[in-house]
Order: sequence, then C-alpha cells, then structure tokens
Amino acid sequence: MSAAVRTAIVGTGSRAQLFTEGLAKRDEYLVVALCDRNPARMAFHNQLLAAAGRPEAATYPPDRFEEMLREQRVGLVVVTTVDATHDGYIVAALRAGLRVITEKPMTTEAGKARRILDTVRETGNDLTVAFNYRFNPVHQRVRQLLAGGAIGPVTSVHFEWLLDVRHGADYFRRWHRDKANSGGLMVHKAGHHFDLVNWWLAAAPRVVYGRGGLTFYGPEAGRRNGYARDYERAHGAPPAQDDPFALHLADNPTLTALYLDAERHDGYLRDRNVFADGVTIEDDMAVLVGYDTGASMSYHLTAYSPWEGYRVMFNGPRGRVELEVEESTWTPPHERVLSARGQVHGHLAAPTAGQTRITLRPLWEPPVDQTVDHDHAGHGGADSRLLATLLDGDQAQAGDRAGSRDGALALVTGLSANRSFATGEAVPTDTVLALD
Repeated sequence: MSAAVRTAIVGTGSRAQLFTEGLAKRDEYLVVALCDRNPARMAFHNQLLAAAGRPEAATYPPDRFEEMLREQRVGLVVVTTVDATHDGYIVAALRAGLRVITEKPMTTEAGKARRILDTVRETGNDLTVAFNYRFNPVHQRVRQLLAGGAIGPVTSVHFEWLLDVRHGADYFRRWHRDKANSGGLMVHKAGHHFDLVNWWLAAAPRVVYGRGGLTFYGPEAGRRNGYARDYERAHGAPPAQDDPFALHLADNPTLTALYLDAERHDGYLRDRNVFADGVTIEDDMAVLVGYDTGASMSYHLTAYSPWEGYRVMFNGPRGRVELEVEESTWTPPHERVLSARGQVHGHLAAPTAGQTRITLRPLWEPPVDQTVDHDHAGHGGADSRLLATLLDGDQAQAGDRAGSRDGALALVTGLSANRSFATGEAVPTDTVLALD
C-alpha cells in the first residue's frame, strides 16, 4: 500500500472545513501541516482532525509557508485563504513541484492570474480550482441536455441569481466587503456561475458590459431604506440584538471558536454591521456577456432578495431549457445561525428550502420535465462529489475537474464586469487578460 499523501492546508477559516473533514476521513491522505496567521483557527482544525482520530498537524504562520513545505515533506497543498492571497501560495507550491487545489476564485486580479498561468506552463505541475457547482447532479443534467443537442446550438442564456438577506448579507459582514480582498461579488461569487456557463456552453467569454452599484447595504443605502443601526459589529452591541441583519457569533460554537475567540490574535471581525462604513463592493449587478460561440448571456445578481436561488434559461433553434432552484423560499427575520456553513451560506435542507425544476420546452411539443433528484447535502451534493473526484481519483466525473485555464476564464468575466462598472463601456476580455 502506498504512503499517505502528506497534505498542507493554508487558510483555516470556515472555507477550509470541508477539506479538513474530507481529508481526515481518507486514509490515503495525512494532514501534516496547517498554515494561518491565527493560531486559534489552526487549533480548531486540529480539533477536527483529532475528532476523526487523526494526528495533530504542525502549525505555521504565513511567512514560513515555504519552510513548511520542506520540513513537512508536503505533496499536496490546499489553498483556502482570503482570495487576494491565493496566488502567492499557489505559485510557491507549484514551483516546489507540488499538486495544488485552490478554492474558487483562483485569484482576484489579471496580473496574479497571469503569474499562475505562466507558472503552471513553466512547471507542468497540477492546479485544480474547486468549482464545486460542476459536480451538482442538477447542473450535470442541464449540461447533458445542451451537449446532446436537445435545443440545438445555444443562442442565448438568461441567468438570474438571488442571494437572500441572510446569505447575501454575509458578504457585507466580513472580509469580502472590501473589493481589494475579494474582487467583489462578480469575482468571488458570480465566478461560480460564469464557470458554469463556460462549461455548459463549451464557450469562452469575449466581451462584457455591465452596470453595478451599492443600492441596499452600506451606510448611505441603509439610512435611505430605513435599515441602518448604529453599531460597528454585532457582538456586545445592544442595537444589534434585534437586528435581522446581525450575525451573533456567540450563538454558534463553531463561529465562536473560529472567529470570536480568535479575534485577540489578529483583530479580524466576522460580524460587522452590513450598513457600516467600509463596504466597497456592489450588491446589485447586471451583466451582458458575448461568447466565442456567438451565444450571449444576460446575468443579474441581487444580494438582498427575500428568497434565495437561481433561474437559468437557455434558448436555441429547437426550443428552450429552463432551470429553477429555490434554495430558500423566504428568510425568517430573527433566525439565529445554527451551523457555521449551512445556515449562513444557504442550505438546501433548510426548513424554507423550495423546489428544483429542469424543464425542456421543445418547439411544437408539450414541455418535458427533466428534473433529477436534488441532493440536499452541501451545494446540492456537489461537495462530496468534488472531493471524491479530487481526492479519490473517481473517474466518473474526472472530466469535470476545473484547471487553471478554467479558473482564468471564470475570472476574466468578473474582472471585465468590474471594469465596465467603472468605465460604463463594453470591455473585450482580452484587454483584461489574454488567454489565447
């Protein structure tokens, strides 16, 4: 039997929990090192390893990352840090000859993306971007219909994505609220969907036009709409106690361990007031994308919706495919967070979850229901399938794995949208990041 793959995880916030727990369940992997600026968060992940009966991992600060790779004889690096810092770890690990898995987005800037692409080409080493939505059975059924010619060549796509006032608000409480960290929702979140559309259509974006603004969150809109409260962060603030937009870290043991008890080490506040100063990202965005296949997409993201989910409609010469996913049909106003991942970030098994429907509408024929069973686990069952493909070598979905070019193609749509927001002009994607 071959030796276990010695694995390091860099970035130990809640985003890393999927990988820590997934690796701990697999004898073929051994988490030997954790890297983070915050020792409390690394201690939490070591507790996850201990709960799975696995040995404690060595802990390192970020400035000892390369030393860690050598000392711990690492073979696989999982990157789950703040988006803007991904590139440094990815490039260092690739140059050390290691396999790398990075959370999406791959990075947040064109220059950083070019550096990653050049390093992959120069070293020939393996980089995977963890676009888990590709592994959702519902999304895969849509891809099968389109690839099978059910409506002929896709000519246009309309994609509406709605984040509710629990999940959507969460991006305005934490580090994502600063575009310098996250690239805004066009990069951090819509990149999920831009990758899906690239994958669904087997297409690459060529030109992007968009309009976006901060219309609900932030101090000005909060006062205008009557939602603003006078506090900086929720913990210990009386005005936050009955604020439906507040996150109460002390109510949840995981959030307490990862963030509230960890504040003394780095000062990071996870429960900022969504209507306080410091928000530099948009909350309402409309984008038009043209693809190299001739197809176009209209895309709209709203981060303050009363319900959460998405509708996608594909048009072609032989008919139409429609996808609708209701992740929550409504948002209770004072629901306390019960889990660090599901309840903050949306969960299909939540009591308010709705329906999932795939409908094929051929020309001259009645509509045909194409709905498949929707797994209610993480991201519609995508998380477990992603881990099976990336960690177990499951070949059933190996072709769905996203590489560095896929990461760049998803990124360039978001970056071009951000530029268009700023200039008011259509942006050819090759002026942002040339990939050919």
